[in-house]
This record gives sequence, C-alpha cells and structure tokens, in this order.
Amino acid sequence: MATATQGELRRRKLSHSKIGDIPRKVSEENTKKSEEVVWGKTPSGEVFRVPTTHDVLTLFHPGYHKSHLDILSLTLLGLQIAVYCVLPNAVAKPFFLLYFAFWRLAYDVGLGCVLTKQSKKKWIVREMHRLGWLDEKRNPKVRNWIRQQLAGKMGKDYSFDELPLEYNSWLLFRQLVDIILLNDFVSYCLFAFCCFRVPDGLSAPVHFFRWVGGITLVAFNLWVKTEAHHVVKDYGWYWGDVFFQRGALVFDGVFELAPHPMYSVGYAGYYGLSLVSGSYPVLFVSIAAHAAQFGFLVFFENPHIERTYGQKKLLASRIPLIDASEARKKLTESAMPTHHRNDSVASDTTDISTPAATEGDSATEIEELETETETETDVLDNALLKTPKIGQPISLASASMIPRKRSATKMRVLSQHDLFNRYFRKDLVLFHNLDMLRAPDFMLCLAIAYAITFAFLPPLSTRNIFALHFIHALLWRLYHTFVLGSLLKAQSNSKFLVRHFLKHYHYSDSSLESGRGAVQEAFTNWKALYNLSMFMTYVSFVGLAWKTYEFPQEWIAGNHLLRHTFGGFLILLHAWAARESFEVLGVFGWFFGDFFIEDYPATLEYTGIFRFLNNPEILSGATFFGLALITGSKSVLTLAVISNLSYWWSLKTVENPHMQKLYGNALRKDAGLTKIIKKVAVKNARLLESRAGKHVPELRRVAKEVKGSFDKVFEETADVVEEFLNKSKPRLSEVVQDTKVLLQQSRERLVITRIASDVSSFNTTLYNVCVASNGSNRGGKHRFHLGEPIVLNWRAPSTHSRKDWIGLYRIGANKSSLHTSTSSLGMWVPVHHDEWDGDVPIGLQDKKFISADPETGKVVFKGEALPWQTGIYEARYHHDGKYNVMSLDGPIEIYVDPPASLDFQSIRWYLIHIVTLCLDADPSLVPLSSKPPGSPAPSGDDLMAGRDPDDFRFWSEKQAARIARSIKAAFGVDYDAEVILADANVSALTNRILVSKQLLDA
Repeated sequence: MATATQGELRRRKLSHSKIGDIPRKVSEENTKKSEEVVWGKTPSGEVFRVPTTHDVLTLFHPGYHKSHLDILSLTLLGLQIAVYCVLPNAVAKPFFLLYFAFWRLAYDVGLGCVLTKQSKKKWIVREMHRLGWLDEKRNPKVRNWIRQQLAGKMGKDYSFDELPLEYNSWLLFRQLVDIILLNDFVSYCLFAFCCFRVPDGLSAPVHFFRWVGGITLVAFNLWVKTEAHHVVKDYGWYWGDVFFQRGALVFDGVFELAPHPMYSVGYAGYYGLSLVSGSYPVLFVSIAAHAAQFGFLVFFENPHIERTYGQKKLLASRIPLIDASEARKKLTESAMPTHHRNDSVASDTTDISTPAATEGDSATEIEELETETETETDVLDNALLKTPKIGQPISLASASMIPRKRSATKMRVLSQHDLFNRYFRKDLVLFHNLDMLRAPDFMLCLAIAYAITFAFLPPLSTRNIFALHFIHALLWRLYHTFVLGSLLKAQSNSKFLVRHFLKHYHYSDSSLESGRGAVQEAFTNWKALYNLSMFMTYVSFVGLAWKTYEFPQEWIAGNHLLRHTFGGFLILLHAWAARESFEVLGVFGWFFGDFFIEDYPATLEYTGIFRFLNNPEILSGATFFGLALITGSKSVLTLAVISNLSYWWSLKTVENPHMQKLYGNALRKDAGLTKIIKKVAVKNARLLESRAGKHVPELRRVAKEVKGSFDKVFEETADVVEEFLNKSKPRLSEVVQDTKVLLQQSRERLVITRIASDVSSFNTTLYNVCVASNGSNRGGKHRFHLGEPIVLNWRAPSTHSRKDWIGLYRIGANKSSLHTSTSSLGMWVPVHHDEWDGDVPIGLQDKKFISADPETGKVVFKGEALPWQTGIYEARYHHDGKYNVMSLDGPIEIYVDPPASLDFQSIRWYLIHIVTLCLDADPSLVPLSSKPPGSPAPSGDDLMAGRDPDDFRFWSEKQAARIARSIKAAFGVDYDAEVILADANVSALTNRILVSKQLLDA
C-alpha cells in the first residue's frame, strides 16, 4: 500500500513521472499558495484531477456528513460494544473469537481476492460497468444513491459526473474497506478484553514491565499506522493504485524503519494487547491473524506492486563492466605507437554508460581493463567453409579446427553476464540445483543422511545393531556395483555422463574447451564417486565384520587359529593383487578412463599380474571371504557371496562388453593360469586313458556326455538370456514410449470439460476454420516450421458467441470431433481478442445488430500459443468459451528442417532462423546478424558499442527453453535453458553444437 505522498507528488515534475506528461491547470490563487493540482490517470489513458479525500477518523467526527454506509459501519461497531456489555464472559469469548475470525477472513481473503481480480482484470470496474450502477440510463436510482453517498463525504472540489468510473468505483470500494477494517479492529480488542486476566505466580515488577511493554507496543503500533498514513495518504491506504495511477512508489518516513511496516511492525499492537491481557489465547489468535496478514502481503500486495511498478528486465543482456569508449581507447594506446594513432577512433565512437544497479545492488568498480580481443569475420570466409563436418573422425585434440568466431575485427568488452557465468554454474544452494551425479552434491546428501540417522536413531538391541550394519554394508555394495555399474554401462553405450554435463552445465564459448570441459567434469566427478563408493563399501563391510566378531577365549582349541590364519592370508592376497593391478593399470585403468577419454592411447598390456589372470579384480572378493572366515559369521559370509556375485555381474554386463567393443579380437581368451590348468588337464586325461585300458571308450563317452550336457545347458541358458534381452529391449522401449504418451495424455486431460447446453440452436455448418497457406504444404498437410506463426481464417454466423475460441491439439488426443476432452496446454487464442483478458472473457460488448451475412476474421498463433514440439496437430473452433467443437481443420505438421551439411556456416544460419522464431522476431532481442546471406554487415555503431552481432537476449527463461527444444528437435542435442541463457550468442551455440555432435556421435 506504500506509495508516494501527496506532497511529494506535488513537488515532482510530472513530465518525469510514470504516468506521463500531464498538463497542469493551476489557478493563480493556488500558485500563490504554492499548491499544485494532483493528477491521476486511468488505465485507458484518461487524465483527471484528483479531489481531496478525508481519512477514516472523520467517520467519528460529528461535523462530517455520514453516508448510509457510514451509518451501517457505526451501527455494527455500536452493536459489538453492546454485545460485549451484555453477554457473560464465558459466552463473549467464543463469540468475539468467531466474530473476529469472520472480519479477519473478510479482510485477508475477501479483500485479497477482490483486489487481486481488480489488479489483474479490473474486475470491480467491469462489474460496475456490467451492472450499470453508475449508468444514468440503465440504473438511475442506484446511480443517484451512490452519488449522494459519495458527494456528501467529499469536498467542494469533487464532481461526481466529471470523474471517471475508476475513481468513483474506488470511492465506493473504500467505504466497504472502512466497514471491514473497523470491525476487524474493534472485534479483536473486545476479544482481548474478554480474555483479560492477571497471571498467577508473577512478581509485581514482572507485572509492571508486562504492562509497560504492552502499552508501549500498542502506542508504537498506533504511531506506525499514523505515520504510514501520513506517507501514503488515502491513495495508498485504500489501494488506489489498483484503480488508477497517481505516481511512483516512494519509500520514506516509517517505510525506512522496516520492510513492509504496515504488515510487520504495524501489527505490534497485537502482541502488546497479548501482554496486557496476559492471555495465551489472545497471543495465539494474534499470531494467526498476523500470519494471515502476511499471506495477504505475499499473495496480493507484492504481486500487485510488481505488476504495477515493476519493470521487465532483459536476460542475458551483455552490459559492459566498463565504458566501451574508454576500453577502446586503452586498447588502441597499447596496440599502436602514439604518433601513428588515429585520433578519430575515440571521437567517432559512442560511449555506453553502465546503468546503475537496482534493488540494493551497488555498481561494480573495475580498476583494471578486462577485455577479450578476438579477430572475427563479418562474412564467412573460405576458412569457414572448410570447417570439418560432423561424421569425420575428429578428436578433441583437433577440435581447434572449428572456427571460434565470426565477425569483423573488434574488441569484446567483458560484460557482467559473462563474468557471472564464468564463476557460477548451477551451484548448489541448500538443495536447489542438486545433482547427484556431482560428487560434492552426493557427498553433501550423504553427510546429511548420516547426521540425521545418528541424531534420530533410537536405542537398539544387539540384534538390531547387527541388522543395521548388514543393511548399511549391503546398500553400499548395491550402490557400488549396480548403480555405478549401470552409470558406467550407460557411459559406454551412449556417453550418458558426458551428455548429462553437456546438457546441464555451461562451458567456455571455445569449442575445444567446451568439449574437453564436459568430458573432464564428467570424469572428475566419476572418479570421486567411484573412490568414495569403493572406500565406503570396504569400510561398511569391515564395520559389519567388527560388530559380529568375538575375540576367542582359547586360540588353540577348535579352529579359531586356523580360521584367522587363512582369513589373514586371503586379506593379504587381495592387498597384493590390488597393488599389482594398480601398477599395471595405473590411474587411467583404475578409474576406467577408457570409458571417457577417447584420445588416450588404448593398448593392451598383459604384464605383471595380468600375465596370469585376465581379471585379477576377482581376487578382491578374497578380503570378504577372509573376514567371513575370521568372524565365523553367516551374515558376513552372505554379504561376501553377494559381493562376489555382484562382481561377476559387473564383469559380464559392463566391463567385458566394453572391452570387446574397444579392443575386439585383440583380447586374449585364456590367461596364463588358465592355459596351465588346461595343459595339466589334457596331460592327466591322456594319462588316464593309457591306464584305463578297455574302459577308455566308456569313460570318453561319459565325459563327452557330461561335457555336452554342460555345454548344452550353458548354450541354452545363454540363448534364453539373449532372447530375453532381445525381446525385452524393444518392449522396454515401448514401455518407455507408452509412459511418455501416458504422461503427455495425463497432462492434457487435466481439464474439466464444460459443454454448452444451447449448442443445438447453432448451425455448425455455418462455422468454418481453415489454416492459411504459407506455401509449405505437402501431402495434404499444412506445414509450419517450429516457432513459425500459424494464421487461421474463421467464419461464423453473426449470432455466434463473442467468447468463441480456437485451440490447437495433437491429432489423436481427442477421440470425439463434437467436443474437446483435453487441455489445450495454452495453445489457444480467442476469436475476439479485445473481449478477453487472459483466459477470462470480459463479456462487455453486446451485438448491436444481427446480420444475415456471416462474420469472418483471422487469428494468429504465436509465442506461447504455438506448439513447441514437432508433431501433427489440428485446429478446433470452440463455442462460447466452452469445449463444443463447431469446426476443425488439419492436419497441421510442425517440423524442423536442419541443414543437410552440418558445418559451422550451415548450422549458424539455421540457428539464426531458429533464434529469431523463438524470440518472436522481437527487434530488441534478436541478434543483429539475423539477416539472410548476402545482407549488409551490421552497422558500425552497434559493433563499436560493444555488442556482438550474434548476441541475443530474452525477456523470460521460457524463450530460452524454446531454443533448447528447437535445438534438440533439429540436432538431437539436449541443453538446459540455463545453458542457452549463458551462451546467448549464435556462434557460441554453433560451436557448442559442433563439439557436442563430435563428442556424442563419435
């Protein structure tokens, strides 16, 4: 409610105010008295003189005229006091509690809803117009009554007939506000008086300070309200800016004391009366009422202020951190000798001043010049045409062949946008931007989970402690093997981790750094997750073993010493095998580097322990079985078996397929140990044959049968598994696709279908909607590029409803052609734009006459009304704001047409086309280079002003999301909207797409 004071407005030059230039009609007498007239402006642009108003306290002054509504308000207040005096205290408490709750809800909910509708849709004014209460011809009695009520309360400068509808509606509305606010205040006070008591057990000084503190808070409350009214006057007190404009927001006086003093410290009296009354019910009712008032602030006041006084800010606008002319001057001085300098460079350029920061931010001071100098070509030269195309085997090392930039030689001044994106990349703030594939985020969640578990873990029995440790170790084993194994398999098959970081995070605009950055970040996070998981897997297993271990009383008796000896041997065997494996594999092999780094020389080295074993990692299970032997615990043994089986799963499904894909026939089948065992087996078989004599044929037959049985079982099992995988893969794909369709359908069906009952009286054959041709029709389909505006021509009888509308729907989403059962998801436009406010029909204009000729017109789908997903759609003409279909047309194909040759030039020009469509061809947003090939170069002023011709900007993140969806549809590369916002440059996006395709399609 805070706004400019009347005195402040009178001192302000109206030519600089928000409401524009308003002529001042001040008489000579007023000029001599140093007074100026206050002017107001309605939303329609009508300027009027704002009369003098009186505050609410005049209601209790006998010298002021009382309207019927004033008498009603005084009567209600008097009745409250009479009821308080008559009712016994036991009955008065619940009565005034409910009575106060009624008026508090009338204030926070009732006025909140009414004011919100008025702020958004001018609902009060439209209702006054619709009902004709201020129309002398339609409702003369009501108009005369309202005129009497208002004219009697106003001064001599008030003229009911000369003032606009908005102002008179506001005056009538403030009468209602007086009734609600006064009854709310009095009912609360009477409830507090009903609950008054003297608390027991308190000393006299405590009672004294309680009363002093309470009375002080009440007095402070009254002072805040009085000062606030002195600042905002009646215009702000009664939300006059919801009806008309009278100036900009001014925060002075009490508004410098605290944020939103009318709603924060302005309710200190609640707690003062709670102290004075000494009642907990009053305190809790005060807290609830104050919370409701904050709800009023959050859901109405703040959004209304933002709508009325807020200014849209351009996103991704590259504002130089320093003056562009100063930067050019310093660069020129450092680049050439003084006596060869062209002095006209500095004089011919246009300075760009850095705008002051708003909303509490201070301007950044830069002492040193930070610039990026690049050589750019305005016309794509021969070197650009020789850019390597997608599909050629280009490694990251050769990615520098991709050209970085594109226009004339110029200096690029460092901007706040680029500086911000250099240091901030979806950083974790509490749980916002949480990404479990980033090691720091995962570790944070892990630390929180452990802290919460230990804090809230109840006392456990020994058995439950064992169970907890077993579950803990099992979870880490499952995560290490199956979760990380699945990630590694996805990385091998589709470069899942690299795709993830390419999609969600912005990297340098250099194509080389962009590609390498994603791979490096994915691999770095993988290494941290893998190391953490391996460490915790062993630590949790040792913890389980320790909890189940019992120190032997007699080492010699039984098998205790033997179990410890063999267990220790197995642990040492694992330690030796791990050390030997690391010496051969190195860090690269230890962290599965060949899953990520394609440029690294991939060679097979069968040295060290790999001379004897193909997979020495199998010995990692020796520690688990060793601990199982030492502890003698079935739980430890069970987990050891699970760990060993998990490793075999990882080996068969993750490592071996990747090694086969990477090295092919270079892989050896048998390791040294396997060869020795086979040789010994063959030698022993021959020795057995020589000694068996006549039984050799029988033994050979039995051996072949047994071997054949095992081979058959193995082959059949392999065939069954392979068949299952082959069958399940397409079915799984179908399930995924069906799930997507179901999610899409469920999203579309979130609508309550309203069917008109009078549709039978309309002849549907007289209605028609058809798609205007754009020259791209093919095969009977109307074809539009993704983001291209769609023009529809419509025809309807002159008696058609003014609330008719047309929507676009996916073909197949609605089974019936008579009515629509799914949501348009925002893809709709009204037939008559001027009779709708958002999605609400105004219904103000009635047909003056009925013509025999049909009415025709056209509507344009653009911006958010367009379908931003490729597919086949249809247009449906609906009746009277409901879902009855009067006509339909289609199919309408939304398509993308990516360039056949994926080189820098082709992608760049196609991106310019996409960006222009996604930004609604707004000249203030689209890049300066958004011209067809051969067009003149961008003007020198734009280049010298520091703006790159390929830079573009946004009004909202939705526009960036459109570009991201268009790029995915055209090139199959997925980016977050934040990545598009960070780049905000056609050439930078082109480089990003080229590198992404090289990385992901290799």
